[in-house]
Amino acid sequence: MTRISIAVGDQHSVSGLLDRPDGARALLVLAHGAGAGMEHPFMAAVAAGLAARRIATLRYQFPFMEAGSKRPDRPALAEAAVRAAVAAATERAPDLPLFAGGKSFGGRMTSQAQAAGPLPGLRGIVFLGFPLHAAGTPSDLRAEHLARVQVPMLFLQGTRDALADLGLLRSVVAGLGTRATLHEIAGADHSFHVPVRSGRTEVQVLDAMLDALAGWMLDIANRHSG
Repeated sequence: MTRISIAVGDQHSVSGLLDRPDGARALLVLAHGAGAGMEHPFMAAVAAGLAARRIATLRYQFPFMEAGSKRPDRPALAEAAVRAAVAAATERAPDLPLFAGGKSFGGRMTSQAQAAGPLPGLRGIVFLGFPLHAAGTPSDLRAEHLARVQVPMLFLQGTRDALADLGLLRSVVAGLGTRATLHEIAGADHSFHVPVRSGRTEVQVLDAMLDALAGWMLDIANRHSG
């Protein structure tokens, strides 16, 4: 694993962690959520699990997290960080099919950046829990920009996610047509925790989720190469 520095415009610089396993077949630029940074155990577990599946990752910090603030960046700055991280990934691994996305806020900022102007070379976007609305206030307004995203999208979503009414999300995904795929994780909440009564451990849940993620990425990568 290599720690790198990523310049975000002229005023900000953020940290990144590039993990390229031997025989890597694709690369995912992976953004953290609003409440925890790139080294949170969940983010580390996702990166390690993808490495075991021969998927490289570039995790990175948003400027607010780098500065130790608890208030997420304005969308314009967050989207600039996404663009900078994607550019850094392309520079360091130009041979790998490129994907981007992230946990909650990180995934949404990635899709907003793509909607505002296509990220060069991007094959698809991954959402690890799309934050469709605030808890207790169902709405699909945060998904309006997805109509302008013209690359494949994968939604990995827990069926108990308080930030995404499942009926609303299914409708959003259906409206996006063949560009969007929804993979539901039974019993999981927004952090992909499952109740003990589910009979599954969180390690099993994560493994199944990463199998779906890696399979989706490699299917798209192989379609392009074929």
